[in-house]
Amino acid sequence: MANHDSNTPPEEPVSEGIPSPDGPANLIDTDYVIGQDNITTNAMGLNLDLHGKVFTISSLVVLLFVILTLALQDTIAPVYDAMFGFLTGNLSWFFILAANIFVILCIGLIFSPLGKIRIGGADAKPDFTYIGWFSMLFAAGMGIGLMFFGVNEPLTHFGTSFDGGSWAPLAGAEGDAAGAEALAMAATIFHWGLHPWAIYAVVALSLALFSFNKGLPLSMRSVFYPILGERVWGWPGHVIDILAVFATLFGLATSLGLGATQAAAGLTYLFDAPESDITMILLIVGITIIAIGSILAGVDKGVQLLSKINIAMAAALLFFVIAVGPTLLIATGFFENLWNYAVHLPALSNPFGREDANFSQGWTAFYWAWWISWSPYVGMFIARVSRGRTVREFLISVMLVPFFVSVLWMTTFGGTAIDQYVSQGIEAVRDAGVDLQLFVMLEQLPLSQITSFIAIILVIIFFVTSSDSGSLVIDSITAGGKVDAPKPQRVFWAIIEGAIAIALLLGGGLTALQTMAVSTGFPFTIILLVACYAIIKGLMSEPKAV
Repeated sequence: MANHDSNTPPEEPVSEGIPSPDGPANLIDTDYVIGQDNITTNAMGLNLDLHGKVFTISSLVVLLFVILTLALQDTIAPVYDAMFGFLTGNLSWFFILAANIFVILCIGLIFSPLGKIRIGGADAKPDFTYIGWFSMLFAAGMGIGLMFFGVNEPLTHFGTSFDGGSWAPLAGAEGDAAGAEALAMAATIFHWGLHPWAIYAVVALSLALFSFNKGLPLSMRSVFYPILGERVWGWPGHVIDILAVFATLFGLATSLGLGATQAAAGLTYLFDAPESDITMILLIVGITIIAIGSILAGVDKGVQLLSKINIAMAAALLFFVIAVGPTLLIATGFFENLWNYAVHLPALSNPFGREDANFSQGWTAFYWAWWISWSPYVGMFIARVSRGRTVREFLISVMLVPFFVSVLWMTTFGGTAIDQYVSQGIEAVRDAGVDLQLFVMLEQLPLSQITSFIAIILVIIFFVTSSDSGSLVIDSITAGGKVDAPKPQRVFWAIIEGAIAIALLLGGGLTALQTMAVSTGFPFTIILLVACYAIIKGLMSEPKAV
C-alpha cells in the first residue's frame, strides 16, 4: 500500500494499483481490465474515476437514507427498535454459527500446508515493518470499540451475572462475586477475541489472495470468481460490491456514533461542555474535517502516522492504569481470564438451545453482525497492508496479536473497574452512564484529569483513522477495485460517513446505530460464508511453496 497511493503527479502514467505477483503465482486469465466500466472525468478541476453502477446506486441510496432519517426522526426510531429486536431475536443462531465457521477455517489454514503460500507471489516482500503493520491492524480493527466497551462490558456482565437473569452470560453466578467476575471476563473476551478477528481475517485473506496472487481488482466481487466466473463483472458482482459498501458504511457509522457519544460525554464530564446533540454533531463534523486532512496527506503520512501515534498513546494509557491500578490483580487476572475464556468458549459459542437469550441475542448476535458489517472495511484495509506475508504468518498475526492485546486491555480496564466496585465499594463506576464509565473509573486513579483527556484524544484519533481507512476502502470498491483512485472521491465518502453517523444518532440514538450494523451484517454474512469456499479453492490452485 505504501507504494501505490495516489500521490503520483498528473503527468505520470497512473497505474491500476494492483502490483503483479513477485515470483510464481497462478494468475486468473480474464479479459476484464481493472476500471474498464469506470466513468472518468476531469470536470471543474476535479479528477473522478468511478464505477458507474456501483457508485451511483450506493451513493443515491445512502443519501436518500440520510435525508429520510433526518426528516422523519420521531417516526423512524420505533422502526429501528422493532428491526433490531427481530434480527437479533430470530437470527442469533445464524450469526453465532457463521462466526464459528470462520474461526475453524482460519485455524485449519494455519496448520495446513496451504499456510506456506505467500500473499503477492512466492518472492513477494512485505511493504511495512511489523510495528507499522501491527499498528495499522489494530487501530483500524477495533480501537473505538475498546475505548467504549473496555470498562462498560466487563462491568455490565459482572452486574447481570451477580444479579442473575436472562441478560447474564450462561445463566450467571447469582450472589457469587468471584464466579460473576470469571463469567464477565470470559464473555467480554469472547466478544473481542478470536471470533471477530477470524471474521476480519477471512475477508482480508480472500481479498489479498484474489488481488495480489490472481491479478483481479481489489474488490469483494473478485473473491467470487471461482464460483461465478466472468459473471462477477456483471450484475451479480455489482450487487456484492454494493452490499459491501452498505455494510462498511453502516458498520463504520455505528462505531463513529459510539465514539462521538463517548467523546462528548467525556468533554461534558471534564470541561462542563453542554451535553446535547449539537456537541456530538460538532464533534463528528470536526473529526470528519481532520479525517479529510489525513486523506489528503496520503496513506503513509496520514493513516500510518496517526495509527502509530494512536498505538503509542493507547499503550501509555494501558501501562499507566496497570502501574497505578491493582497491578497484581491485573497480572494474575490476565492468565485467569484466558483460562476462563477457554473453559467457557464451547458454551458461549453454542448457537442453539441457549437459556441466556437476551445475552446471546442482544450482545453476541449484535457483536457478530457488527464485526461482519465492519469486515469489508477492515478486511480490505488489512489486505492492502499485508502483501508479502505468508498465509500462516498473516493469520497468526491477524488473529492472535490483537487477541492478546484485547485480553490485556479488557483485564486492565474492566478488571480495575470491577475491583473498584467489589473491593473498594465505589458504586459510582457501576452506576455511571455507558459512555461515562471509562472516565469515572479513571477518576479513582491518580492524574485523572490528564488520563481522561488522553482518553478523549484517543477516541478522536481512533475515530479519524477509522474514517480515513474506511473512506479508502469504500472508494476502492466504488472505483471498480482501483487502489489509486483520485482523492476527491475519498473525501466524498468521509463526508458521507459523518452524515450517516449524525443521521442515525439524531434518528434513533444507539439503537439506530446497532440496527443498521445488524441489518447490513446479515446479507454480508451469507457472502462471507460463500467466500470461505472460494478461499480454499483459490489457495489450492496456487503454486506449492518449496
